[in-house]
Amino acid sequence: MDLFGDLPEPERAPRPSAGKEAQEGPVLFEDLPPTSSTDSGSGGPLLFDGLPPAGSGNSGSLATSGSQVVKNEGKGAKRKAPEEEKNGGEELVEKKVCKASSVIFGLKGYVAERKGEREEMQDAHVILNDITQECNPPSSLITRVSYFAVFDGHGGIRASKFAAQNLHQNLIRKFPKGDVISVEKTVKRCLLDTFKHTDEEFLKQASSQKPAWKDGSTATCVLAVDNILYIANLGDSRAILCRYNEESQKHAALSLSKEHNPTQYEERMRIQKAGGNVRDGRVLGVLEVSRSIGDGQYKRCGVTSVPDIRRCQLTPNDRFILLACDGLFKVFTPEEAVNFILSCLEVRPLRGCAACLSCFLSIALLPCQE
Repeated sequence: MDLFGDLPEPERAPRPSAGKEAQEGPVLFEDLPPTSSTDSGSGGPLLFDGLPPAGSGNSGSLATSGSQVVKNEGKGAKRKAPEEEKNGGEELVEKKVCKASSVIFGLKGYVAERKGEREEMQDAHVILNDITQECNPPSSLITRVSYFAVFDGHGGIRASKFAAQNLHQNLIRKFPKGDVISVEKTVKRCLLDTFKHTDEEFLKQASSQKPAWKDGSTATCVLAVDNILYIANLGDSRAILCRYNEESQKHAALSLSKEHNPTQYEERMRIQKAGGNVRDGRVLGVLEVSRSIGDGQYKRCGVTSVPDIRRCQLTPNDRFILLACDGLFKVFTPEEAVNFILSCLEVRPLRGCAACLSCFLSIALLPCQE
């Protein structure tokens, strides 16, 4: 399949002039709230000082900081010709999106959540701004690794909590440590193995209980390797990128993930081939998603833990990435969610924006910063 074929071609960012701006990276939102307790460090140089305002009004003041600019010499401006690699029915297409930047864009995560009317909060999140040291990647190829994820549990909290605690740990252990021929293919294989291993671990623990656990969870993860985002997801949680188009002078909401529900043709065919069925848009008339972590009783009916993996290159025109459970998108369209966040950023800091959205879901909001 063609990944991000519908993304608009981003404009090349102007090079910074000589002097202080060439040495210091502008910082966005000086008064941002502290990150989650799962935060493992800063995200490097910060982005988007040079972007035009989010709307017609004043977009707020920007402060500067002496953040050191990380050079990424030798990152290719051209990518390989499109090719497909299949595994378990999944495909990853390498496609040239834009020329690579010599600056590593930092990502810093913020979160808001509220359980609403439920008896317990079944969603979970992870914000790890920098896990480069833990992953110990080949320094000649990879400069920065970040990880962000949202998990929407169902049938209990145990699957989402287990995934939040273990998925990134398994990823770190499986992350390539030595020289690799293709970073993209190696990272994809790492993500596939990580999801499979995490699901198997949880199902083994769940089946050993009396009675057996029946919990399940969606998973939407963003793994940032330098300026490349790898988005792996199961179920109906989503990742949305806000990108500014200089020609139209508007912000676009670009979907970085693919929803998995039993009504989709490919998902339904896999379920039926495994002996299951889809009734009322649900697996066996019960489960609303066709891919998940956990849900052991449905795995024999075609529900799988093989994630859909997509890749996108960050550009200087990217404002933020929104990771959210399906509760948000039952109320907001992606465009409405992006515009709502932009309107909040015009009049108040990020803290207020996240709080207004928190009544619907768990959110990880990642401002891309230079």
